[in-house]
Amino acid sequence: MFTSEVIYLGNLRTEATHLRSGNSMITDAPVDNKGKGEYFSPTDTVATALATCMLTTMGIAAEGRGINMEGCRAEVMKHMASAPRRIEAIDVTIYFSPHITYTEDQKQVLEKIGRECPVARSLHPDLEQRIRFNYGDE
Repeated sequence: MFTSEVIYLGNLRTEATHLRSGNSMITDAPVDNKGKGEYFSPTDTVATALATCMLTTMGIAAEGRGINMEGCRAEVMKHMASAPRRIEAIDVTIYFSPHITYTEDQKQVLEKIGRECPVARSLHPDLEQRIRFNYGDE
């Protein structure tokens, strides 16, 4: 079974539908590349996929170990290069709830799993992944 179907809507816009669920998302070319920038750009989705993959795999590990990750969130910054046009770096800062205390062992496990998520391992080695973990104690 296919994962998704993507339709070009014109005006540098696509609609991607997840075939199993029927959920859809729209992408636009970014404003610095002739687009409207009204939706995620394709490269925005790549950068965001890194953070969502990290949180998901960390969540799986946390659940199996009785670690509470409720309220954990990530901020993502994508940096583009121009020659050739590509993502050159992605900054991800993961913020844990300051109301939850994590042991050093728990932090090490979560950080290792986050850094080794499938998306992180799938990105080209030239793409710099700058990952920070903030436990509310900084």
